This record gives sequence, C-alpha cells and structure tokens, in this order.
Amino acid sequence: MSRLGARSSVVAGLLAGTAAAVVLIAGVVALVPEPSAPISSPATPTPSPAPTSSPAPSSAAPTIVASASPEPSTVAEGPFHVGEPAPALVVPQVGGGTIDLAALRGKPVWVNFMATWCPSCQEEFPQMSGFAARYADEGLVVLAIDVEEEEGTVAAFARQLGATFPLGLDSDGHVADAWDAIALPVHFWIDAEGIVRDGALGGIGPDIMAAGLRSIMPGVDVRP
Repeated sequence: MSRLGARSSVVAGLLAGTAAAVVLIAGVVALVPEPSAPISSPATPTPSPAPTSSPAPSSAAPTIVASASPEPSTVAEGPFHVGEPAPALVVPQVGGGTIDLAALRGKPVWVNFMATWCPSCQEEFPQMSGFAARYADEGLVVLAIDVEEEEGTVAAFARQLGATFPLGLDSDGHVADAWDAIALPVHFWIDAEGIVRDGALGGIGPDIMAAGLRSIMPGVDVRP
C-alpha cells in the first residue's frame, strides 16, 4: 500500500473513532436527568408592629394617677398664705426675749409686719392696741414685727403710740420674705391651729380688722 493510502486509512479511522465518541457522549448526556428547579420556601410573613395605644381601662378597675407630691392637709384659698400653716416666725423682742409664733399654738394670733416710717402703721397702732385689750380674755395675741430697723427706733415708736402688744425685730427682713410681706404694713390672722385664715394689706380700718379677728375667733362677737 502506498504511503498516501496509509495516511488516508489512518485519517478515516480517526474520523470514524471521533464520530463514535460523539455519538457515545450524546447518548450519555441524554440519559442524565435535568436538575429540577429549586423549590423556594414560602416567605415568612413579617409580624405587624404591636399597637402603641393602651387598651381602654376596664370599668371594674379605675385608673389610678399618682401625683408628684402628696396634697397638703389644708388647701390655700387665696393670697397671704390663707388656708396654709403659718410660716415660721422667731425674732428678738423689743425690750428683751424672743417672739416665737410656734409657742403661741392654741391661741388666735394677729401678726402685723410694719415699719416706723410708714404713715399707715402710725394710724393702725392705736386701733390694734384697742382690739388687743378688748379681746385679751379670749386669748387674742397681737404681734407687730418691725422690718429692718434698729431696736431703739422701734421702742421709741411703740412708746409714742402707746402700743400694748409685743413688738419683734426682723433686722434683715428674712422673716418678712418668708411671709411674702413685700409691702408694709401687711396683716395676717392665724387661728389656734396655726392656720392663716385671713390677711390684708395695710391702711385698713376697724371694720377689716374686726373681720380678720372673726375668722380666727369663731363664736366671739368681734365689733369694730
């Protein structure tokens, strides 16, 4: 056989072998099953947010609202600390000693913040002395508290007007501040329980004075 014929035989054999291989591979591929599509899991539902509003309270269980601080046993009824326990009052007394309002618990007390330079104070002192004398048997105590003046000045003022009640010295004004006595004169009427029952700015007459005394001496016939 010629060399050309041999090459042709070899090439023909190679082609035949390649065709057989292609047929074999195609058959194998046909036998392999196609992969099934992945089965997706159903999406988990997102929970809805809980409602922010609280359910209406049951009629069987009333709602309790806590207050920031306990309510006082007495309720203020207006200015001048009316309806409230009287603020503390401890001052030196003109002529010696100490005036302490707490020590007078059980008695009706009339407190007047004043100053000697005040024209209304000069007019009111004689009337206050008259009430102090008339109702002393009822336990009435009248106190005048001078604000930011020297003892000698206050003592001379009391002698000049014939004051029959004790005078105290609020030398730095801190007691007047605690009582909110921002204008002079000013009056407070405190009952036997230590509660302020009435108050008035100065320049008052006997009618208002008598009304203040009636508020702290119930049952007593207080006349101007």
